[in-house]
Amino acid sequence: MSLAETDIGAIAPNWKVLPLKDVAEKPQYGLTARAAKSGDAKFLRITDITERGVDWATVPFCVAPKKKIDICRLKSGDIVFARIGATTGKSYMINDPPEAVFASYLIRVRVGDELEPGFLIQFFQSSGYWRQIDANKHANLKKGVNGSVLSELLVPLPPLPEQKKIVHILSTVQRAIKTQDRIIQITTELKKALTQNLFTEGLHNEPQKQTEIGPIPKSWNVIALSDVCTFQSGGTPSKKKPEYWEGTIPWVSPKDMKRPRLDDVTDHISQEGLEDGSKLAPAGSVFVVVRGMILAKTVPVALAEAPMAINQDMRAIIPGTKIHSDFLLYALETYRSNLFKKVGRSGHGTATLMSSEISAFKIPMPNRDTQEEIAAAIQNIEAKVSHHDRKRDQLQDLFRTLLHELMTAKTRVHELHLPELKVY
Repeated sequence: MSLAETDIGAIAPNWKVLPLKDVAEKPQYGLTARAAKSGDAKFLRITDITERGVDWATVPFCVAPKKKIDICRLKSGDIVFARIGATTGKSYMINDPPEAVFASYLIRVRVGDELEPGFLIQFFQSSGYWRQIDANKHANLKKGVNGSVLSELLVPLPPLPEQKKIVHILSTVQRAIKTQDRIIQITTELKKALTQNLFTEGLHNEPQKQTEIGPIPKSWNVIALSDVCTFQSGGTPSKKKPEYWEGTIPWVSPKDMKRPRLDDVTDHISQEGLEDGSKLAPAGSVFVVVRGMILAKTVPVALAEAPMAINQDMRAIIPGTKIHSDFLLYALETYRSNLFKKVGRSGHGTATLMSSEISAFKIPMPNRDTQEEIAAAIQNIEAKVSHHDRKRDQLQDLFRTLLHELMTAKTRVHELHLPELKVY
């Protein structure tokens, strides 16, 4: 099938391309009011809309005249659009709301009979949409998008039955992604509870004793990291020598510390770069961030599953023969709140964790066999989280591909045969 070229790219020849104003009501600005604990209606703000949607129980109320409430009242199928700020262009479709209105930094779009609201919200995630939004943001000093600009956005318009089929396909994949998110959240909480239980009661619910770090099994000891580990700092090779940054040695900085295990990272350096400005920590080292804004919230820790270099804002904790590397990781995750209490400020005001605080930091420690049993029990839960992480990533890739293919008519719904989306 040949495609027709339009101002938003190639589409099917039987589709239309129209400005949003031709297929929707005039965009409506939200209500200017103050959030309150009680009032006439729920008051939806940009900050109430998260990646997981809207938790109406946490949305505040507002007090406003009935006329304004009537104008800004939300109903199913309404789409609210962030018109200013870091989230400009982000949108959300309302489903079964309580009595609610929307705030002034949002714009409401309400579609007409030719346009399925679910199709529009899917288009609002596509590259064809974001190219238009970004072009208008860059033309505006405040990086915002107003109702007039939104009205002129070009929207592809397949026949209504095809819109509904596209919505069904994309929504099916999105529901599968949300299911994976819920499983990951539940399994992560299970890991946290199991780890806490194992570090306070051991493997066999043995009697506890009170220590300076809290209750631990009676047969365990409390030790300082310096008793069983060595420590290594890092550095950054010269950025003026590109050849230093064209190697195969993983180089870790705080931005990489987003998951508990590191098998690979974004940046890699050469052997020459390593010798110029960094050091290689062995596999099994546990990395900790010691400087940066992230320390205002938490202390990231992660296990290196391969030899890796680190930058100057990190420390490598290298376990000796008396402590299992995985047990060390789980101990630091469990007691990181105590480590967080040690975070201070440098003379320049930067959040900093001193090397002396790390080396003196206390953790509980059983014998080596118990360490390995505990590590294996927690790893079993981690494997489940990783499994569902991979499934979610695959589904997200599938969604992005389908969104592009269906919105540009490169694939038509009648040609598509989706495999069964298993979530377990």
